[in-house]
Amino acid sequence: MGDIPFSKFLSTSQQRVDRQLETLLSDNEGPASQLFAALRYSVFSGGKRIRPVLAYAAAHALESINQDTDRVAAAIELVHAYSLIHDDLPAMDDDDLRRGKPTCHIAFNEATAILAGDALQTLAFEQLTTLENTSPETTLRIIASLAKAAGVQGMVAGQAIDIAAVNGTPTLEELEHMHRQKTGAMIVASITMGALSTGKATEQQLDSLTSYGEAIGLAFQVQDDILDVTANTAMLGKQQGADQAMNKPTYTSLLGLDGAREKATQLQKDALDALSDFDQHADQLRAIADYIVNRNY
Repeated sequence: MGDIPFSKFLSTSQQRVDRQLETLLSDNEGPASQLFAALRYSVFSGGKRIRPVLAYAAAHALESINQDTDRVAAAIELVHAYSLIHDDLPAMDDDDLRRGKPTCHIAFNEATAILAGDALQTLAFEQLTTLENTSPETTLRIIASLAKAAGVQGMVAGQAIDIAAVNGTPTLEELEHMHRQKTGAMIVASITMGALSTGKATEQQLDSLTSYGEAIGLAFQVQDDILDVTANTAMLGKQQGADQAMNKPTYTSLLGLDGAREKATQLQKDALDALSDFDQHADQLRAIADYIVNRNY
């Protein structure tokens, strides 16, 4: 993609992953047509594709975006979409809005939403079995990275901790542990999987990219907590103040609004420091750190 402005890199990356997703989720008029409609509704609902963009940016840092990066990016977005469908269910966060539209179980029904999440998750791993230019050993490493980040050592465990923490009073360290799993694990995996898709990543580079991902993963959640207080429902595309209404512990409830902003700024600095050994090809990763901390929706 060359050295292009971040806005162009962002839109180009979004278009690339959307093309890949379109090949996986074509319309289906058969007996399961409602399921396929729910899949498309949830995947093509206007998301910013931050996790796939991170995969592309990590590959770009190593100067080697390729078709396997497209497949990795699509798999990551499929898992993310599944997680949002299930998070919004009545038994979980019970949300009616996602990205300014009715959530999947509202637009369709609860059973279809559950099945749509199941289908997206399994399709993600099927997609990773189609890598063409990646060695078998690296392919297995990519698959294992996604499984770990999405499962009981990552996102699912983080969600379980989040549910258990409602009405609780966790320490800052406990809150960070939860978000390193619930949000951060998938962000780190997006970055390392993108790097691995190039076939060029060294272990030292992967360690640095992991440190970068851990910092922006927390920064992403801190900014989400800030926006839950400062933005409105129309800007957020979901119910403003939802975390406060459910008595969920947040960075703003523990640190205050100013303290949370300071935390986000420090995490951004930590992320940039982790990229100190990378050249200008990592500037897209640097720009994403700024984008995450300064976004207003």
